[in-house]
Amino acid sequence: MSFLKEIQRRRTFGIISHPDAGKTTLTEKLLLFGGAIQEAGAVKSNKIKKGATSDFMEIERQRGISVATSVLAFEYNGIKINILDTPGHKDFAEDTFRTLTAVDSVIVVIDVAKGVEEQTEKLVEVCRMRNIPMIVFINKMDREGKDAFDLLDEIEQKLGLKVVPLSFPIGMGYDFKGIYNLWEKNVNLFSGDSRKDIEETIEVSDLSSPKLDELVGEKAADTLREEIELVTGIYPKFDKEAYLSGSQQPVFFGSALNNFGVRELLDCFVDIAPKPRPKQSEERLVKPDENKFSGFVFKIHANMDPNHRDRLAFIKIVSGIFERNKPYLHVRHNKKLKFSSPNAFFAEKKEIVDTSYPGDIVGLHDTGNFKIGDTLTEGEIINYKGVPSFSPEHFRYINNADPLKSKQLFKGIDQLMDEGVAQLFTLELNGRKVIGTVGALQYEVIQYRLEHEYGAKCTYENLNVFKACWVDPKGSKTDEYKEFVRVKQRFLAKDKQNQLVFLADSPFSLQMTQQKYPNIKFHFTSEFD
Repeated sequence: MSFLKEIQRRRTFGIISHPDAGKTTLTEKLLLFGGAIQEAGAVKSNKIKKGATSDFMEIERQRGISVATSVLAFEYNGIKINILDTPGHKDFAEDTFRTLTAVDSVIVVIDVAKGVEEQTEKLVEVCRMRNIPMIVFINKMDREGKDAFDLLDEIEQKLGLKVVPLSFPIGMGYDFKGIYNLWEKNVNLFSGDSRKDIEETIEVSDLSSPKLDELVGEKAADTLREEIELVTGIYPKFDKEAYLSGSQQPVFFGSALNNFGVRELLDCFVDIAPKPRPKQSEERLVKPDENKFSGFVFKIHANMDPNHRDRLAFIKIVSGIFERNKPYLHVRHNKKLKFSSPNAFFAEKKEIVDTSYPGDIVGLHDTGNFKIGDTLTEGEIINYKGVPSFSPEHFRYINNADPLKSKQLFKGIDQLMDEGVAQLFTLELNGRKVIGTVGALQYEVIQYRLEHEYGAKCTYENLNVFKACWVDPKGSKTDEYKEFVRVKQRFLAKDKQNQLVFLADSPFSLQMTQQKYPNIKFHFTSEFD
């Protein structure tokens, strides 16, 4: 198959939502359609010992939440689909923000009973900033929830989206009869039997036909006719260009747990979702169909296989063909590397691949060469932008609880920080190590992983810091800058990239510092020009 055809058949998307809206369940069901897994394991149910395919780590299995972004691929109707399932829990939002740099489109999952939740708002905002095309999936229709029209209004108001329903529910909760698919003009009846892999659909191209009354009963049929008339009256027609430019969002209804409404979503997605898109680097815009390979690291995951101490760097391929055993330039280190066993992911199986194309995600075994945001090319100096570190919300001193294991502890911290689990700051005054995280749950994850993966134990001590601000090095020769460094010495630290960071202990002290040193610039993310 030609290079261009391979690009045309790639779709790479992320699934985002608030925790518990059913994101991992939806991922499982999509894989089921791709024939990638035979039975889907529910995340919560203890009866199925299998556990969800996309939840790798032990801590995820214990808590029933996804903490790391997983990468899953499958084939469906000749299309190669790459899913990045992101953690919904707000303590892991940073991982999700980074993942959004690697996707071409997004599916937003919303719980019918809870509606739009705060985590969804934040993530959708990031997608809107980047004009990422979004499809909305309203989940759990087999439970009692909000009225469909109220929900659509809420999505428009809270998320600032322009929605177009492409399917519509017939009833809800106990009265849930099925879904009318406006995209394909058919009715899918809900049997409530989750053992059935795929529900039957019945074509009803004319809503006024008596066939509809036979299928769902007269009352439900009349309600549906009124509602569809309203839908077509209120909402604009679906416009693919508007969807691709991020200014219109199609909506589907269903129940992922019962595998209902998922096929409609998938069929439409394959039809309309964008192919791999060009990406802006600091130097120029890079197009997928260029013949020279380039890609960037958006995630590093250590010890995916607990029996082998390995780290995988996840690379999103932006242009050209990635080939096994071919030397590529690591731009930041300015050295050539080659990879003998690049991994692709099909459900939970890792496979070694010889060639990968734009849109694909490849896992490269890493001995510590990569950090998040690194670029690989065939020789050209390109730096892809947009994988920043955010200012953490929580800060603690980290102490070694076992003096005999200090080497293991430092190695563990080092690798976990490269993975982007948290950020490490070293105080200028006394060299003490401070860990900053976006959410408090990360401290547990770090402690657990240090012990189970590196055999090191740590304890924490609280540290009263309000915000970490990166200090712009411009003007470091001035007297003002030197005085700032002298006066604020005990609040200064270096991050892993050796950038100077000011740890402000309160909003007030940050404000006072900014007033006292007006020419020094403070940044709340590590990436600034």
